[in-house]
Amino acid sequence: MTLTVFPAIDLKAGKVVRLAEGDMDRATIYGEDPAAQAEAFAAAGADYLHVVDLDGAFAGKAVNGAAVASVVRAFPGRVQVGGGIRTREAIDRWLELGVARVVIGTAALERPALVREAAKVHPGRIVVAVDARDGLVATRGWADVSSVRVEELAARFRDAGVAALLFTDVGRDGLLKGCNVAATVALARSSDIPVIASGGVADIADIGTLAEHADEGIDGVITGRALYDGRLDLAEALRVARG
Repeated sequence: MTLTVFPAIDLKAGKVVRLAEGDMDRATIYGEDPAAQAEAFAAAGADYLHVVDLDGAFAGKAVNGAAVASVVRAFPGRVQVGGGIRTREAIDRWLELGVARVVIGTAALERPALVREAAKVHPGRIVVAVDARDGLVATRGWADVSSVRVEELAARFRDAGVAALLFTDVGRDGLLKGCNVAATVALARSSDIPVIASGGVADIADIGTLAEHADEGIDGVITGRALYDGRLDLAEALRVARG
């Protein structure tokens, strides 16, 4: 099996940024033009993008909609979008805009019936975000931590028809500490839903290690800061991920 690499475009006030551990006060700006960044990733060979409306994650509704729309128009491949998607109307609106998949986090914990309904109506287009702090599910832009363990949340959607679980170790996100491969593999082994790894990817070694576990249910990897800081070459990452 091969691993799908998702370059990340995180949006704050219309700009391309990366946060440290999900902290909005620890944002580094990497660009003023999200569409140009999407075009650059496409030129390097990316077929997929992961876009997050960071402001939306805290507001509970779309804030950077215009920026996301510009990315969808500029990128020739498939775009998955997350951040503040908590209603059926929001899900339908993003998909009608041309987004390939939507990522649902807070609502997956608080409104699981919404996820099940959306997955039934839009098969293969709903991703459940499983964001973890010390093994517990974090919500609302990672500002809150629940008492639900990540494996328990994943189990709730075992038969729902969701496309994937997006697992992020919040404590590593944006810090280049290396991906939490052990926790990602453990989640993949405990579920029959494909898992996308996220949080802390530091260099090509992380891509290679995750690719080695692709046959255990790890379907993809999201990487952001390592690309922006030049620690990871996207074309090389794509080659390694594709075997």
